[in-house]
Amino acid sequence: MKDLTHYINGEHVAGTSGRFADVYNPATGEVQARVPLANAADLDTAVKAAEAAQPAWAAVNPQRRARVMMKFVDLLHRDMDKLAEALSREHGKTLPDAAGDVQRGLEVVEYCIGAPQLLKGEFTDGAGPGIDMYSMRQPLGVSAGITPFNFPAMIPMWMFAPAIVCGNAFILKPSERDPSVPLMLAELMEEAGLPKGILQVVNGDKESVDAILDHPVIQSIGFVGSTPIAEYIYGRGCSNGKRVQCFGGAKNHMIIMPDADMDQAADALIGAGYGAAGERCMAISVAVPVGEDTADKLIEKLKPRIDALKVGPYTGGKDVDYGPVVTAAAKANILKLIDSGVDQGAELVVDGRDFSLQGYEDGFFVGPHLFDRVTKDMDIYQKEIFGPVLSVVRAGDYEEALGLAMDHEMGNGTAIFTRDGDAARDFASRVNVGMIGINVPIPVPLAYHTFGGWKKSVFGDLNQHGPDAFKFYTRTKTVTARWPSGIKDGAAFNFKPMD
Repeated sequence: MKDLTHYINGEHVAGTSGRFADVYNPATGEVQARVPLANAADLDTAVKAAEAAQPAWAAVNPQRRARVMMKFVDLLHRDMDKLAEALSREHGKTLPDAAGDVQRGLEVVEYCIGAPQLLKGEFTDGAGPGIDMYSMRQPLGVSAGITPFNFPAMIPMWMFAPAIVCGNAFILKPSERDPSVPLMLAELMEEAGLPKGILQVVNGDKESVDAILDHPVIQSIGFVGSTPIAEYIYGRGCSNGKRVQCFGGAKNHMIIMPDADMDQAADALIGAGYGAAGERCMAISVAVPVGEDTADKLIEKLKPRIDALKVGPYTGGKDVDYGPVVTAAAKANILKLIDSGVDQGAELVVDGRDFSLQGYEDGFFVGPHLFDRVTKDMDIYQKEIFGPVLSVVRAGDYEEALGLAMDHEMGNGTAIFTRDGDAARDFASRVNVGMIGINVPIPVPLAYHTFGGWKKSVFGDLNQHGPDAFKFYTRTKTVTARWPSGIKDGAAFNFKPMD
């Protein structure tokens, strides 16, 4: 069994708390490593190193900071297979899915190479008599990020890449369930030329999170995770005077109109609902066919596709569709919610509760499930399952389908499948959800746009990546300047006559 570490000031360190968490291989259920859990003293050590290193890094011009990002992109491509394998080993997702995790983070790093342009201020010549005004974007100082298990490469890069290229130091507190890739990313950043102390990884649990929230030097905090924890971090962080952005849970609806291509819609639901074992904040977990005939056709298309899904370990070959969920506790919670759906009257069309994989009986595998005739009052509709479970809620008409997405307290992403441009345009305009797909099931924006939901899926007023990231990780300073006249006229050898 491997002992993992923190990464503080360019060194792997064991920490001082004496507390550890087990890191599992989700496919076998075996403990493969243990990770130290930081206390407030460990965090303070990292903060002091960050605080000491940050001023010199901020003084480096944006172009040179961007060159570190250029080199980091090269290193990510070089080590893509190595990173994907490490990610799959601890998370359980397939190798192509793990490589996609790294790739979507890499794309944000590529966007950050444009920092010289994105950090340019504004200038007004002649704002008043002899007065010029200009604004500057300056770094905050020391920032921190608290990231989830489901994207251990992508979401850390979404946070630390813009923070660092803006001139900040960054302390990353990744999930203790799969911490190896974040440690590898910190090493690669330093190989790319980042000074020691600018990116550090402090592993931990609630104790280290609270230390981040309360530390007076840390100026901003990013978080991705469940809504209850997002609310807690946002409230405590803001009360301590920090800039905070928190992204919470989701319940993403996909509306299927009667005119939609049913094969296209079914294929989209398979990937969006069951990919990564449903452990995605942008997964489609609710399908909303409009009309009974549409619903019947959709179920007819979905069932054979779901029955054909191959569930297995990441080592099982390229035809594995999804792997295990991350922990035994996650599996137990998913199965509990599935049982509640049956008890509350939903029709379980595909029942994967008895799924077992020969040779991996102790792994955290959950078979695919499909519910039909789900209603709004059921737990499987109200709660984020975060597993391979798709619920079909039948809607009588378009307005009822739209209302389902609008009335749910979560507002991360949603999609509509239709051939009708008017319906798609109306849906995109009216629905109160942050990210919209039109015949696209998982509408995650590319790096040069911003990522963020609405309602209880987000706390804070700025989104992740894109232009919003450069606003979040900088402060604007505005200068009003007037220079006295006369120096340019040279010396005077006589008294100036009175006006």
